[in-house]
Amino acid sequence: MKPLEGIHHITAITADAQQNVDFYAGVLGLRLVKKSVNQDDTSVYHLFYADETGDPGSDITFFEYPGVVRGRPGAGMIHRIVWRIGGADGLDFWERRLAEHGVEATRLADSLVFEDPEGLTHELRDEPTPDRPLIARHPEIPPELALQGFHAVRAYAADPEASRSLLEDTLGFTPAGRAGPEGRIVSRELRGEQRGGFYLLEPPPPEPGLQGAGSVHHVAWAAAPQDIEEWQLAVSGAGARATPVIDRHYFRSVYFREPSGVLFELATIGPGFTVDEPLEHLGEKLSLTPRYEHLRAEIEPTLKPLRNPREGWSEA
Repeated sequence: MKPLEGIHHITAITADAQQNVDFYAGVLGLRLVKKSVNQDDTSVYHLFYADETGDPGSDITFFEYPGVVRGRPGAGMIHRIVWRIGGADGLDFWERRLAEHGVEATRLADSLVFEDPEGLTHELRDEPTPDRPLIARHPEIPPELALQGFHAVRAYAADPEASRSLLEDTLGFTPAGRAGPEGRIVSRELRGEQRGGFYLLEPPPPEPGLQGAGSVHHVAWAAAPQDIEEWQLAVSGAGARATPVIDRHYFRSVYFREPSGVLFELATIGPGFTVDEPLEHLGEKLSLTPRYEHLRAEIEPTLKPLRNPREGWSEA
């Protein structure tokens, strides 16, 4: 099998799809590359944001559950998404931009930390990397300062050592050191032939976690399409309760929980978001997979229309 290629996508929960679009496409400058429905619950939106061409490694997605309570990260949950940005001026630019949009941010020595409107924590870092920058166009964001894709996810784990065997021996993560007080944050890197990403485990807060708006549902790691069945067997053989391979139309997936409790997905690199829309029109209409297209007349009227900030841009 080829090694896994870092983070494929991250999926979270929102209670307000329009607010979500305004923030991730309007403020952070990502492209809404797919407007679809949750394939396990077609009554709710599934929104996908990424770089200009919808590449794995830049794709953050949201299930919309209107009225759902605010989430709270706890043990077995991802609590922070870390993005790469470029250039020494990147942190200054984003600190100003977020402030202009009413978003409070905390400036650290080498990063900027802030929350989305529902409390999901993000961190921007200027990290040297051989990986290709994954950038979306935005008229107010210089390309050299735009988000460049994922760098890491940080999760809470009561016993990070319990995850070592599955992460390192089965999935191919390598130890990347420890940080924080008394070295209690355990960092591992997953690097393939093209891309890499980090997975950090740290002690949980005393309060139990609560899945809800502003919380991460799962993180997906990128697999070569021809290897997904073999990965399913490897994960199952290591003792994880992996699902069968599931066809999500845009990629094929296997789901399981790693021993800390975090929900993992292995997702194939392709066929990708252009399988049912041309690149220049990604995210403009409601996309339904072949399994649900015949139900469009029933599904579409139940979903509130969304305004995409991109639609008002001038091409000049």
